[in-house]
Amino acid sequence: MPETTDPDPAARPVPRINTAIPHPARIYDYLLGGKDNYAADREAAEHLLKVSPGTREGVRAHRAFLRRAVRHLATEAGMTQFLDIGTGIPTQGNTHEIAQQANPRARVAYVDNDPIVLVHGRALLTGSPTGMTSVIEADMRQPKAILSHPEVRGVIDFDRPVAVILAGVLHFLTDEEDPYGLVETFKAAVPSGSHLLLSHITLDFAPEVREEEFTKPYDNSTAPMVPRSLDQVLRFFDGWKVLEPGVTEVVQWRPDQYKDRERIPGGHAWAYGALAVKP
Repeated sequence: MPETTDPDPAARPVPRINTAIPHPARIYDYLLGGKDNYAADREAAEHLLKVSPGTREGVRAHRAFLRRAVRHLATEAGMTQFLDIGTGIPTQGNTHEIAQQANPRARVAYVDNDPIVLVHGRALLTGSPTGMTSVIEADMRQPKAILSHPEVRGVIDFDRPVAVILAGVLHFLTDEEDPYGLVETFKAAVPSGSHLLLSHITLDFAPEVREEEFTKPYDNSTAPMVPRSLDQVLRFFDGWKVLEPGVTEVVQWRPDQYKDRERIPGGHAWAYGALAVKP
């Protein structure tokens, strides 16, 4: 029998899930108490907790902001279509659950670039019988591919108002990747009356923390972290009307009177959040 040779390593297929490299969605999952994470993700998360002991509570506060904002969109704003980009690994209080509680006919298209999210999403993100939910694997760095995707188009009618959700994802884009241009592409694709739900990590509330120390856990991950200031976050809403109370810390955005409040060590969630509507 002829001797077999190992194929060229460069020609081997690259595993689509690399458990040795931290991934933002899995770090987030660990901080929320989930189980869909690996040693590299847990190590990165524990480093964050050392730098900022309130990280876990801040992540939960961020998730609570998302729930409140989606609830507003589905009830007071009357939105029935949601494009959730960078959804992360499914957990309690997903966008479709909140939206379809208000309107069982609400439609939600989820987008994430982590194959694990796709696997869990298709198993768990099932909508109401009268609504519609889809999950696709795509990267927010390619907005035109998302906007033209047949599964997205099958759920979202871009001739009617759409709620575009970019919660906790834009800080994983460097300035060189043109995050403002990407957001403008999504904004331009939806009609008047559409909404933008956006949240973003900041160090404005922690001037004593060095950025390079805070972002270090993401240096070797699938995406670096880039905190941005209030003025930088405001730029994402250019041309749209920001709803009250404006761009504010997520814990201060229309907080519930008796729930969704976290005791955060240091007192801040280190993230801005806001809703805006297209004129």
